[in-house]
Amino acid sequence: MSLPEGWEVVVGLEVHTELRTATKLFCGCANAFGAEPNTQTCPVCLGLPGSLPVLNRRAVELAMAIGLALHATVSSSTFHRKNYFYPDMPKDFQISQYDRPINAGGYLDLPDGSRVGIERAHLEEDTGKSTHLGGGGRIHGAERSLVDYNRSGVPLVEIVSAPDIRSAAQARAYAAELRGILIATGASDGRMEEGSMRVDANVSVHRVGEPFGTRCEMKNLNSLRSLQRAIDYEAERQYALVASGGVVRQETRHWDEDRGVTSTMRSKEEADDYRYFQEPDLVELVPEPAWVEAVRAGLGPMPAARRAHLAALLDEPTPAQLDAVGTVVDLGVDDFVEAAVAQGVEADRAIARAANELAGEARERPGLTPGAFAATLRLEQAGELSATQAKAVLATLALAGGDPVGVARELGFERMAAGELEGLIDGLIGEHPDEWGRFCEGDDKLAQFFTGRVMRATRGQADGKVVLDLLRARRG
Repeated sequence: MSLPEGWEVVVGLEVHTELRTATKLFCGCANAFGAEPNTQTCPVCLGLPGSLPVLNRRAVELAMAIGLALHATVSSSTFHRKNYFYPDMPKDFQISQYDRPINAGGYLDLPDGSRVGIERAHLEEDTGKSTHLGGGGRIHGAERSLVDYNRSGVPLVEIVSAPDIRSAAQARAYAAELRGILIATGASDGRMEEGSMRVDANVSVHRVGEPFGTRCEMKNLNSLRSLQRAIDYEAERQYALVASGGVVRQETRHWDEDRGVTSTMRSKEEADDYRYFQEPDLVELVPEPAWVEAVRAGLGPMPAARRAHLAALLDEPTPAQLDAVGTVVDLGVDDFVEAAVAQGVEADRAIARAANELAGEARERPGLTPGAFAATLRLEQAGELSATQAKAVLATLALAGGDPVGVARELGFERMAAGELEGLIDGLIGEHPDEWGRFCEGDDKLAQFFTGRVMRATRGQADGKVVLDLLRARRG
């Protein structure tokens, strides 16, 4: 979606990421997804009288890691009570950080070269989870609601961007790059479908050169696709409203994924509405410089640096190859490519196979090691396996492990003798003289016609590149 000339959309994102700690932020309850409802609770995370919070040291380290990866300044900070009544917050307040966050300032550079400022990345506890039955799954019109407090008290970092984003596509790119950084730091698993990472989008429209318009917030967008669609819709809605003489109200809106529309949830709260005051049961958090530097030293390369490193292995990479590089980094299988290249495999082949064959179920790859991956690709590169056969071997290794040579033998993959392959091609030429004549006259599309028939006849044992070379040699 694009606004008329002279208008632009302004977007700021608030990303909430659950931290990968063993226990919750202020108590010893397990921080694990998928347990039976209300089985991971205690007096602290249920807010029972007399219970006292104790800060999780590992959560602080992960919060600092996020801040450092985003070029933010790590500072002394305090915790505040954010007061509001809602069933999924048993204390009727949330312990968060207000005017003194642990991380402030910073930026995130996107693959297209644009930079988005980071205003803050602060620690807070998560709320419980409400499930509304009936009425379309929302609280309004629901017949009844169920509350699971397992998530209550789980450590969160909220990352607030500056209003520097100017399109839905850029917002999606920002969220994707941030997700990669959160995974790379070890702070989050980035699983948006499980709620580990959730995005709120603040959207407004205005004429270029004039003050920003009134913003509306879309809550809890749980996929990159939803984020982009919601921003596009909301920008168009606001422009149409202003263009017709209406006024945009500041409010929180709900995104309906099925209908592709936003609708009013409630008026937008301001800081005063939450009646912030400093948490009396927690002291000031003062990370020592040596601790901060130890966390900094423990950071590995971030996604941008890893993409640059892999791209440098290629000679004048094409856009498709750069896309594959991005996929390899997103999947976190850089080490497989490194192992293959170290053993003499062409970088393009290693990157393409990693991007295409290590996704989906193979991503867990319990039996596939970098060494086995490299050995399989070496067999393919040497012509011992066709591309189709190499893919089958990798799929088998991912499920059951083993030695690539032994797996190839068990699957019946034996290298075809050159004479056998040439004889097969001669037979196909005789069976399809018209197609062969057109191929010889320059219709290269028919190469796929003959290659496909060879592959079917050999049940995938032939090497497609070798077949193509033989076809071209016969054409002269």
